[in-house]
Amino acid sequence: MSHASTAWAMETVHLAGADLKLIKGGSGEPLLILHDEMGHPGWLRFHELLAQNFTLYIPHHPGFGESPPLEWVMNMRDLAGWYLEALDDLGLGPINVLGSSIGGWLAAEMATMCPTQFKNLVLLAATGVKPPEGEIFDIYQVVAKSYLEASVLNRTQTPEFSDVCPDDPSPELLDAWDSAREGACLLSWRPYMHYPNLPFLLSRLKNLRTLIIWGRDDAIVPLSAGELYHSSIPGSELVVLDRCGHRPDIEKSSEVAEIINGFIGT
Repeated sequence: MSHASTAWAMETVHLAGADLKLIKGGSGEPLLILHDEMGHPGWLRFHELLAQNFTLYIPHHPGFGESPPLEWVMNMRDLAGWYLEALDDLGLGPINVLGSSIGGWLAAEMATMCPTQFKNLVLLAATGVKPPEGEIFDIYQVVAKSYLEASVLNRTQTPEFSDVCPDDPSPELLDAWDSAREGACLLSWRPYMHYPNLPFLLSRLKNLRTLIIWGRDDAIVPLSAGELYHSSIPGSELVVLDRCGHRPDIEKSSEVAEIINGFIGT
């Protein structure tokens, strides 16, 4: 991951009764970034672009990466409740938040619990709601590398894909992927990758500026899920990217960063 001209560092912080690995970098208004079900992929061009305008806070979720699990956390709403206390301990709030895939689900759950904790919400191809049309890709039916390959529309036209998913993953990376999948399974197995009642709770976000970004060709979470988020969150904005899959952060990093910068900056 060779994209860091902006200084960043990872530290261990003790929050809400647990240790958490937290990456911090950039300058400007704080922006909390919640990673997806495969764990934090490293400092990418997307982060570098956002760090020009924001101070990024990127935690490894408990049970992912280098953050130990919380034994009592059994589902996404448990984790959302813990994160809200963690943000209290960090003294961050109201804060901008961006969540990708399962991290988007986490962000949405947190926002329904305490919408005043957040200034702006950005959902990037979020899981969490059952698509009215199509199905969420079953991550557990394939190996991790195949899942990552399915997440982008065109690997040859996505230069950073080789950083996120090398042709020959190291044993350490394979272990990290397996660990992340275990953590995601605990949070999202039954029902798979969604909370049936979330759409009914999203109206609580009526006073929270919300941006939803989706790839039109997302093979992991169908666009209909993004449309459901949009119809369930009053006043939300939906941006659909043509020729883009489930990873807008690497497939269209410059375009997505510009959209986010404009949305939060207005």
